[in-house]
Amino acid sequence: MSRRRLLGTAGAAAAVTATAAACGGEAPRPQEARFGQVVGQTTDVPVGGGVVFSDSKLVVTQPEEGDYRAFSASCTHGGCTVQEVTEVIGCLCHGSRFDLVTGEPVVGPATEPLEAFTVTVDGTDLILESESVG
Repeated sequence: MSRRRLLGTAGAAAAVTATAAACGGEAPRPQEARFGQVVGQTTDVPVGGGVVFSDSKLVVTQPEEGDYRAFSASCTHGGCTVQEVTEVIGCLCHGSRFDLVTGEPVVGPATEPLEAFTVTVDGTDLILESESVG
């Protein structure tokens, strides 16, 4: 086998492995925020929407005035970081959409909810209080 063909075959195998890892299996838990840590500001989270705090790998939503919800920003389908929050939490990698209140998938391919966390408010600070609430 020529060197070029050998390297091409190895590259194709690596691409297949990476694709399989991205689209299947359990999503990695990228949670980096520490409990008791400020993860963002209430002033950044719009009512009826939310924001992705990439440093803490959390999505914080405010479905109604003063009601803050926190979820892992890791999509349960393939582990991509969700990128947008409008009336739903959206993952642009494969099109999954999640409910702002519960983190449940409303459009697939994701079938599992986003991992939920508890946040409390101190002034304008959003503080991560506990591990998964689900």
